[in-house]
Amino acid sequence: MPTLTANGLRIAFDTAGDAKSTPVLLLHGLGMQLTSWPDEFVEGLVELGFYVIRFDHRDCGLSTKFDRAGKPNLWWSWLKSRLKLPLRPAYRLEDLAEDALGVLSALGVAKAHVVGVSMGGMVAQILAAQHPQRVLSLTSIMSSSGRRGLPGPSHAARQALLRRPASPNDIESLIDQAVALQQAIGSPAYPTPEKHLRRRAARPCGAAIVRPGPCARCWRWPRQATAAPCCSRLRCRPWSSTAPATPGAAGLRRGRRGPGAGSASRGHRRHGARPASPAERTLAYLDRLPCAG
Repeated sequence: MPTLTANGLRIAFDTAGDAKSTPVLLLHGLGMQLTSWPDEFVEGLVELGFYVIRFDHRDCGLSTKFDRAGKPNLWWSWLKSRLKLPLRPAYRLEDLAEDALGVLSALGVAKAHVVGVSMGGMVAQILAAQHPQRVLSLTSIMSSSGRRGLPGPSHAARQALLRRPASPNDIESLIDQAVALQQAIGSPAYPTPEKHLRRRAARPCGAAIVRPGPCARCWRWPRQATAAPCCSRLRCRPWSSTAPATPGAAGLRRGRRGPGAGSASRGHRRHGARPASPAERTLAYLDRLPCAG
């Protein structure tokens, strides 16, 4: 896997398509790796004429780890956030946004369409608001601004997100944990067969064992208004969701923060989705974006 230096860190990345085509930067969710993006989705973007850029967030996959920050206590961090006690994360979502900007700069990309999923959607919002001259368009999927007062994850989804593998150094245990998580937050309308989930979960383990990354050390994201101040500068027409990890009201509120923003509700669009139908819908939406900007 190639690496580059962005924001003073080693970042693992991958590209697909013609480098002369219009770039699309993909920002994945918490604790995921660049290999988590379905191949058919990436290939679909290439077929539409885009140059696709993916990378591992700091502390994930093959990018720089923050082990010096110590082993995070997820439940203690969650309790402190509920009690509105101060949190001192090793890094913030703003840092992840600067990493994304650094990736574009290192690759010589002046502007790009930005697509973020879940936590990646929050990073994308910050990137678009703070560096609008570098963003051709913003697609925020199954995400939220994180503003206080918005509905948080359901109890079952939160437990799944916080649960640790039985044996953190055992690949099969990591795969079991990843499958259980996807089943907990996955879509009832688009169920994915377990064998497909296991095959997808095994791909990152072939590159590097996933350790708690942005999910744990960037704990500010669930309850802090990290992206909310930026949303007032954005014009967006988000898809709302009924996701247990990002309920529909969170997406609708995020959309309304932008002047003139609208919203479209998608029933049963929960946090995980079978690649076939939801990915095709997203590709159809992205197909309407200009391939030259």
